[in-house]
Amino acid sequence: MRPINGIITLLPVFLTSVSAASILFKKGTVIAYNKQAKGLRILREGSVLVENDRITGVYDSVPPGRLPPGTEVVDLSGKIITPGFIDTHRHGWQTVFKTMASNTTLLEFFGRYSSFVAPFFWSASDIYDSQLAGLYEALNAGVTSSLDHATHTWSKDAAEAGLNACIDSGARVFWGFTFANITGLVTVEDLYPVFRQMAAKPALKKSPTTLAVAYDGWGPNPNVAEINNIMALALELNASVITTHSLQGPWGCTFCFFNPSSFFITNSPEDINALSYLNISTPIVFSHASFLTPAGASLLRQTNQYISITPESEMHYGQGHPVSYNIQDQASLGIDTHITFSTDILTQARIWLQQTRYERYLAVLKQDKLPGTNPMSVEQAFLLATRNGALALRRDDLGGIFIGAKADLVIWDANSPALLGWVDPVAAVMLHASVGDIEAVLVDGKWMKKGGKIVAKGWPAARTRFLATAKRLQAVWRDMPLPSPPAEFNGHEVVAPERVDVLRGPGDGYGDIYI
Repeated sequence: MRPINGIITLLPVFLTSVSAASILFKKGTVIAYNKQAKGLRILREGSVLVENDRITGVYDSVPPGRLPPGTEVVDLSGKIITPGFIDTHRHGWQTVFKTMASNTTLLEFFGRYSSFVAPFFWSASDIYDSQLAGLYEALNAGVTSSLDHATHTWSKDAAEAGLNACIDSGARVFWGFTFANITGLVTVEDLYPVFRQMAAKPALKKSPTTLAVAYDGWGPNPNVAEINNIMALALELNASVITTHSLQGPWGCTFCFFNPSSFFITNSPEDINALSYLNISTPIVFSHASFLTPAGASLLRQTNQYISITPESEMHYGQGHPVSYNIQDQASLGIDTHITFSTDILTQARIWLQQTRYERYLAVLKQDKLPGTNPMSVEQAFLLATRNGALALRRDDLGGIFIGAKADLVIWDANSPALLGWVDPVAAVMLHASVGDIEAVLVDGKWMKKGGKIVAKGWPAARTRFLATAKRLQAVWRDMPLPSPPAEFNGHEVVAPERVDVLRGPGDGYGDIYI
């Protein structure tokens, strides 16, 4: 089989609706950020002034004096306004697989849904449709910024399709061009000129989307010449971020099931530090870092690099996160594969908050003692979902409502049934709200969602195209036999965990997947 590629025909004008050059949001509850105190600041009956793509005023009441001519005034009485959420790890192009992998494992994912299989069935237009739909889904959920580990860069057409979708969506995407050797298809060396071509796209200069680098071959036995070439390109072309899948412990590998040359790859802070690339000005985000060592944690703190915890993914697939609770000062939150679970960072923050509380409580209970305080607060969870993402990306102008910040904002209907009667706005959002309570979303001061609906001009056509693409590709994967798990992986025996029984009497209720 040969990979299906082709020049993509872009959907018509996927830009946001026209926004005023300035917008005043008044009389709402503002969850602002205090940069000096590194914490939240709550303004009741507060106002936020946006001019072009920046926040230029944050007030505890209606601002005094004149507004810029033509300012759009939005009354936020009874509403809450927050910064947009930041997702520091996702694979946006895989959206068409949604609900097909509900009971999958990580080993099955490698052999069925990854970039080692898809190139032989996907066209460039498929990637565009799937990536765009996934970004609109994220915007609808208040995720205004995302770091996309774009594993669809197996050809120029495939790479360009995904990048075009990011640009056309209007979202703030740190698009991580993936350098990967795929046996029989493409080599890293083949991708050097493709990366240059992507960096040269004129549309990037006018877009919130920026070019990043994703690479999973850092060590412990790296191809040093390959890494030096990639890093030279990244520095020359001003890549905004570098990201890598980091799995140690029993996994100790990324994507090695179908790529024998990458066996025993850990992509740890120690690996990158040994190559003298950890302590650089470019941010490096370590996705998962599930079995981070004390030495690795120390290196992250010394060099101010961050991990991306993907709570639902690490539970779903079994990577685990046994030590991530101890490195949250250098952590942000991510989604990972939104084909298998929710795409909103709000859900991830809530899961992580309660999981952390559970782990800390359990440690006390195991000592035959009782917990007297709560080990993690809703404010800490909120910061992980917003400001910490900005710090991971080294973007001081993101992740908060303060003067000079990018105008990436989310407006919540605080009179919805879920939020009615709230007092604490942070608790209202983190513990009671849902995506359905998000009334509006802005990126760079432009409306992406308004009145509870996506307002991108081409959204209806995008939805229609995506449904046709999903139907066709889902049919291919529906008929594809499930791969059998190997007897061992990376030197570890592969076994079946104890299966849950939810039925009284015979049977366990496990059932099937209904695709």
